[in-house]
Amino acid sequence: MRVVCLAGGVGGAKLADGLQQILGPGELTVVVNTGDDLERHGLTICPDFDTVAYTLAGIADPLQGWGIAGETWNVMDQLSRLGSETWFRLGDRDLATHLYRTERLRGGERLTTVALTLIDALGVPSRVLPATDGPLRTWVRTPGGWIDFQDYFVRQHQEPEVLEVEFRGAAAAPVTPEVQSAIRAAEAIVVAPSNPVVSIGPILAVPGLAAEISAARARGVPAIGVSGIVGGKALRGPADRMMASLGEEPTALGVARRYRDAQLLDTFVLDQSDEGLVPAIRALGLETIVTGTVMVDAGSRASLAREMLAAAAWSGASRALKGHEIARQGRPESTVSDDLPE
Repeated sequence: MRVVCLAGGVGGAKLADGLQQILGPGELTVVVNTGDDLERHGLTICPDFDTVAYTLAGIADPLQGWGIAGETWNVMDQLSRLGSETWFRLGDRDLATHLYRTERLRGGERLTTVALTLIDALGVPSRVLPATDGPLRTWVRTPGGWIDFQDYFVRQHQEPEVLEVEFRGAAAAPVTPEVQSAIRAAEAIVVAPSNPVVSIGPILAVPGLAAEISAARARGVPAIGVSGIVGGKALRGPADRMMASLGEEPTALGVARRYRDAQLLDTFVLDQSDEGLVPAIRALGLETIVTGTVMVDAGSRASLAREMLAAAAWSGASRALKGHEIARQGRPESTVSDDLPE
């Protein structure tokens, strides 16, 4: 089952790991947000790509969810001693990734080419692709003015109120041929429980990418997404506070409404604690799946991934039957199956 997963951050990396556990080598392509990318100490850093790559390689720090397990911080400590700003901390082994990436980019290679080389070197059986090769950057407007995303997220600890979000450079950062090919070959599209505003938002802002997803859905490819907001609280990060300050409802319903407006999904997955929101989400025109969505270990990651792919398979089959004008009465008691389509 060829699957494309849109992801960013730790939540996206966790679901990508669950998908990789149950799919065969080469069946999963993760399209990652590049809006968080930045330049520090003369190096190009791609936080979301690296978090997904390290997680799929089995080397991510299990407590933080980002960075490399067992990391040391000698370079940062010495930079601090020399008087350099070190609010964006980079581990010693993590620095090797950024040094390698920067050298290759300065040599004229595309970000995607470098990404695929890194994934291969880490022994990851899936593909992890930046949504674009272009310099797309997320900026947020706070009461103090416009600041880049990492200034807001890391240096200011997500404390300022976010009044507006902008994806600078998006218009000149088209979708890559590799991402196009992956979506055109996909049998299911999955949207991870990443921040809908600043993780999934920049991906959809890439020219041509949303159109590719729309075309895939039009030809019957099921698209399923899961809320990263559970019980009105973001599992990680500032998604709930950010949505509230932008005038959106900071709940699973608010996430579903955002994705409905983007014409992104057929089916929406929400946690059991939010079951009361099902009627309102179905009123948006989305199928709903209620299950446990909090991923606390490898087993729960795989379980959620399996349920989502089973639901996607049912959705795809249902749409195909409707396309042939075959009436389908009711829904199965459960869309969860241990048997995924071949």
